[in-house]
Amino acid sequence: MILQLTVAVPVLVAALLATAGRWLPRLAVDVAAVLAVAAVAALAALTLTRAPHHAQVSWLGGWGPATDVGIPLVADPFAAGLALITALLTLAALLFSWRFFTEIQAIFHTLMLLFLAAMVAYVYTGDLFDAFVFFELMSVVAFALTGYRSEEPSTVHGALNFGIIQSIGAYLTLAGIALVYARTGQLGLATAGRALAGTGGGHGDALVTAAFVLICTGYLVKASAVPFHFWLADAHAVAPTPVCVLFSGIMVPLGVYGIARTYWATFAGLVPLRAIAVLGAAAALLGAVMCVLQHHIKRLLAYSTISHVGLLLVGVAAHGPGALAGTAYYLAGHAGVKGALFLAAGALLNRHETVDEHELRGRGRGMPVTGATFLLGALGLAGLPPSGLFAGHAVTEHAAEELGWWWFTPLAVVASALTAGAVLRVWLGVFRGTPAEEDPARDGRDHGGQDHREGGHEDPETRPTLRTLPWTMVTPGLALLIAALLAGLIPGGPVGAAAAMFTDRDGYAGLVLDGRVPHPHSTPADPWTASGVAGFLVTVLLAALIAVYAVRRRASERTGGEGVLARAAAAAAGRLHALHSGHIGDYAAWLTAGVAVLALLTARF
Repeated sequence: MILQLTVAVPVLVAALLATAGRWLPRLAVDVAAVLAVAAVAALAALTLTRAPHHAQVSWLGGWGPATDVGIPLVADPFAAGLALITALLTLAALLFSWRFFTEIQAIFHTLMLLFLAAMVAYVYTGDLFDAFVFFELMSVVAFALTGYRSEEPSTVHGALNFGIIQSIGAYLTLAGIALVYARTGQLGLATAGRALAGTGGGHGDALVTAAFVLICTGYLVKASAVPFHFWLADAHAVAPTPVCVLFSGIMVPLGVYGIARTYWATFAGLVPLRAIAVLGAAAALLGAVMCVLQHHIKRLLAYSTISHVGLLLVGVAAHGPGALAGTAYYLAGHAGVKGALFLAAGALLNRHETVDEHELRGRGRGMPVTGATFLLGALGLAGLPPSGLFAGHAVTEHAAEELGWWWFTPLAVVASALTAGAVLRVWLGVFRGTPAEEDPARDGRDHGGQDHREGGHEDPETRPTLRTLPWTMVTPGLALLIAALLAGLIPGGPVGAAAAMFTDRDGYAGLVLDGRVPHPHSTPADPWTASGVAGFLVTVLLAALIAVYAVRRRASERTGGEGVLARAAAAAAGRLHALHSGHIGDYAAWLTAGVAVLALLTARF
């Protein structure tokens, strides 16, 4: 009943606001939406406390496992934890919107509540087809939220790119689900997993491999793994700031969750995960490089998300409870840090009507709280102890070393240093720099290969601009940042047990079909090791060097001191930007190539 209420409450309140919101005062709409999300958070927290000890399974319509057609909602500790993070991020976004949007219709609150319901239902569902249904509902609502300011051509362009690419991925996922049904006659994750385990002979055949590849394609599009990532920056650049909090903080990581859940519940041992590791590593590197090349702050943060979600994918591919425990720490830390940084970017946009780093140079000096958010956010991305990102790095690194993946540590250090350095550069320029009357980046040249779609004056997302930030715009970001910086203090025992339960296919099937709660024991590695702390120190040092170099290079550009190496780097950056053309045909072609690569790397030779 609790699981059903967690999904039903936001849907019912959304229906109420869609029907009567136009006649209700703005305060009533805000309060109703916030209370509904707070109720979801409370229900998710209650579920999380009960999940390790009691079977949290609800069969919709009373159609139990004996019918072979029942649809279960299943809350193991990982699912309940994700539902709680989703509700808390939505609560922060709505509180920020309270004063951020002075002119807004109740349809925005309706969409946000439906978005929350779709994400929570997607996390809890134990059925492949219903996962697709909620996946599509999530995408449709996200498409509407991306194009909320539809009067602007760039918004329509970004929303269409988002909608078309997500739809292609979703239909490929549906095709994969059809293959599983053709082989097993089942759609439940647990029932299909038992059927495949009984007929696979320890490994999957071509049909099983094709099913896994197709199902994962849609989830990889959602997770923005290379080369499925092109839609993300375009969507983040035009979506309202509170929506970006949910996109980067939880919607994109839910793609990683979908892959992990589908593999461990249904395909465990039948297909290899090397393709996920390769695509995740590529996303970590390319996202980090593109992040450094951005001057549009929302795009910069979007590419940072691609990079860090790539590390999450590598953690899932590391194939074990230890790595998955590290991934859980990392996801919690990333959600809080990225949510706080997007809210800080929204504050800059409201005050100065732009999120272009060059135009904002030195104009953030009167915003100390926003500046502190960017500074601490940069340190958080670098893995500042005891943050969730620090614990996630250290724990996953230990698991990767046990597999012989020596490359994971340098990959994580480089990706984290580049993304943290880019945010630290924003802090140095915007909150510590000196305002300049002219900016050579606006004189017609394309410095650093900067995307032609970036920069320039933007209409604020709300009017009038606020001279001082109200508590509703300050508190949510600070709360998310503090939570992210303390996430690494969560005891390793419960996290390790949750990871062991998640990776136990037979235990998941017993929970769903037989009502037996598995009690595996697994304690992840202690993040407080010399190598873990050393990793942070190296990362933050590299990030500082990257930020300082970028600021000094910017100063040399203003004086005409650009050298041969700088011009070569700018040419290379221009080629990278050319790949991210904004043309939907190019993105669809890359998606097709990604499916081929995914299939090639997943096939057994």
